[in-house]
Amino acid sequence: MHPPAAAPPGAAATAAFDWLDAEAAGRAAAGLVRTLRPRPAGAGPLDLAGNDYLGLTRHPEVTAAAAGAARRWGAGATGSRLVTGTTELHTELERELAEFCGFEAALVFSSGYAANLAALTALGGHRDRPGLIVSDAGNHASLVDGCRLARAGTTVVGHADPDAVDRALAAGPGRPALVVTDSVFSVDGDAAPLAALAAVCRERGAALVVDDAHGLGVLGPGGRGAPYGAGLAGAPDVVATVTLSKALGSQGGAVLGPARVIEHLVNAARTFIFDTGLAPAAAGAALASLRLLRREPELPGRVRRVAAELHGRLTGAGLTAARPDAAVVSVRAPSPEQALQWAADCRSEGLAVGCFRPPSVPDGISRLRLTARADLTEREVTEAVAIILRTAPAR
Repeated sequence: MHPPAAAPPGAAATAAFDWLDAEAAGRAAAGLVRTLRPRPAGAGPLDLAGNDYLGLTRHPEVTAAAAGAARRWGAGATGSRLVTGTTELHTELERELAEFCGFEAALVFSSGYAANLAALTALGGHRDRPGLIVSDAGNHASLVDGCRLARAGTTVVGHADPDAVDRALAAGPGRPALVVTDSVFSVDGDAAPLAALAAVCRERGAALVVDDAHGLGVLGPGGRGAPYGAGLAGAPDVVATVTLSKALGSQGGAVLGPARVIEHLVNAARTFIFDTGLAPAAAGAALASLRLLRREPELPGRVRRVAAELHGRLTGAGLTAARPDAAVVSVRAPSPEQALQWAADCRSEGLAVGCFRPPSVPDGISRLRLTARADLTEREVTEAVAIILRTAPAR
């Protein structure tokens, strides 16, 4: 059967999306056009752009666990977590993740983005009293969007500034309050002052929400994360969110915290209630990576050493780079245009690097963003540094 013939579109219908042409022209004029570049399945460029910090995404045990989970549970979760989307694998992953990171309970989501939206919208909104969220100016876009969606007032404060957080909380006394921060900021790779932030929160009766996407597997004893390293894991007033797509080499996210917080999310977080559950293959891969990390606790130290070596060699050669507190090395570029060309030149010589430029960076400074990996060899580090220096814009 053929669908019924529709009336031909008139002039008004043809023009419905004409405004997109002006948007595209504006992006092109500003040099801000984003493009998709499918990567090959086999050998590609030397990768300092992805987030596979521990080099586990292709580990034989991890890929075998993913394949085994797909064969046992199917290709997809088949429904939301509250309907058919929770398998024994999901609950096993939640139990081991919470125990490893030192929290009472965990809840797994389809992405780290969804986990952040869940934490802020479910914990930032209150029926009886308007809440307050205090957010670091350097926070990830998923935290920014969570603040926008939460039924609370949001105050954005200066980057990594506990005194500014204290002033913002003092300005809203008596309101249920959350302070939200990345543990490691994705642009410059610097770490948040978690202990000082926690002290301010406790003085003011606020809760602390930490996005540990770049800390899990990299910071803390054995890679247990930045909250664990700061002595905050398991605290009754601290919640952490993590991604399974970076150090654990899989996909998905989780919220970690007190059991009553997790129970509340199950009942109130829309990105949990209405989203299809994480695919079993991703849950199986993340669980295998977590167990590998337990077995090889030296991996986090190795990735930090690689990051420090990249930073030392590049700054020693005269480039300006932020000191890495975890796995991210940020190298400044003179302009957005030169950053884009620098990244393209690196790729043409066989090195993939990230390129951050306005409006994606809050401070307006363009950068190459390098991500260290625990499995990089000395030869690969030397090759990467040589390419970056050889293609660097004239200073």
